[in-house]
Amino acid sequence: MPVNASNKNLNWSAPDFCLKSVDDNIYSLDKLIGDKGTVIVFICNHCPYVINIAERLSYEADQLKKININTIGIMSNDVSHYPDDSFENMKIFAKKYNFNFPYLYDLTQKTALNYKAVCTPDIFGFNRNKKLKYRGRLDTGVMGSDNKNIKRDLFNAMESISKTNEGPEIQNNSFGCSIKWVKNE
Repeated sequence: MPVNASNKNLNWSAPDFCLKSVDDNIYSLDKLIGDKGTVIVFICNHCPYVINIAERLSYEADQLKKININTIGIMSNDVSHYPDDSFENMKIFAKKYNFNFPYLYDLTQKTALNYKAVCTPDIFGFNRNKKLKYRGRLDTGVMGSDNKNIKRDLFNAMESISKTNEGPEIQNNSFGCSIKWVKNE
């Protein structure tokens, strides 16, 4: 359902983080931000919604990089109850879908909490000043649909943000599986 951007909780600054990537290096947000904007997408390896968009996400990240917008993937699920999302499986997933962007492991789930991420995929688009200007879906692609006429919501939003520092007026929510939180027993 389309949501007017003025009704969304936008314009907050991206919280910093220090997380391990599938390349075994540790990265902070400031090391990864793009000159004209940054996309942070909370994903995982087992969610059927993420699997459905993984190839398109990889493609869009490559296209965004051409206009100086970086993409960052973050996996925050509880791997003790969802072993498909383990760090080793993150490496396999990133390779399988040709992720040319950092895929980071949020072991403590603090980053997901700081961003108020709720699902996989949950997509956040920040301008060059690290202000949130887009929180929506990747595109109009729907699981199980053969429709090849897909509107590129994220790319179009970030292209506009790269030029104007502002996001689109209408933004469609992303949907997927809930983040799998660690249950403190």
